[in-house]
Amino acid sequence: MFPLHDLLAVVCGSLVGFSLALIGGGGSILSMPMLLYVVGVHDPHRAIGTSALAVAANAFANLIPHARVGHVRWRAAFTFAATGMVGAYMGSSLGKLVDGRHLLVLFALLMLAIAALMLRGRREHDGKGYPHRNMFSRLGAAGFGAGGLAGFFGIGGGFLIVPGLVFASGMAMIEAIGTSLFCVGAFGLTAALNYAAAGWVAWPMAWKFVAGGVAGGWLGSWAAEKLSAVRGVLSLLFAAVITAVALFMLAKSLLP
Repeated sequence: MFPLHDLLAVVCGSLVGFSLALIGGGGSILSMPMLLYVVGVHDPHRAIGTSALAVAANAFANLIPHARVGHVRWRAAFTFAATGMVGAYMGSSLGKLVDGRHLLVLFALLMLAIAALMLRGRREHDGKGYPHRNMFSRLGAAGFGAGGLAGFFGIGGGFLIVPGLVFASGMAMIEAIGTSLFCVGAFGLTAALNYAAAGWVAWPMAWKFVAGGVAGGWLGSWAAEKLSAVRGVLSLLFAAVITAVALFMLAKSLLP
């Protein structure tokens, strides 16, 4: 019989992958609280390490269809990822030193900030300003900052990477989304390997989470095309969900 916690890992991974593909970013921040409160990975550091690995694998899997249609700016991706991986390593090293309970509080506050940003909506960018002057130095600085935060919290950081790519290079939004997946994968893998070195990755659980996320991502991509007219509503609902999860995490972490 399939163990309950394994089934929950697949289902939660599917929900995360579905949300990512459907809304276009931000879904990866759900993986850590789901691992912690639904699947039953009790150690916050272990949940972060496992989440980082799952996020990286799903990002690389979803990169393929974007690359096939030319939505990936490879030179920008490598520049952003190179400095971002340094930031991710430093951020994940710092995160390992922070008390798990404090880390959860900071993570919940970050989720509230993300919800606020999602409610503001995304501006459209047509890519006519690509490439900006001093693009590669700007990409390097933005990559380091985004990678540091992604590594610290064990997330992909797509909600930081997409606007960072647009601001630093002037590329179109759809290109920033495609390019960000390479960077998300690179950041997540760096953080995951750093946590794995400390024994904080639940490998069997991670692969079940990945399998569910890939399947959910395929379904989410199909649904995104069918439901494109209501994406604004979906973003609003997603912001509400992560706000609720963040408040729950704060209550669990701060209340006796």
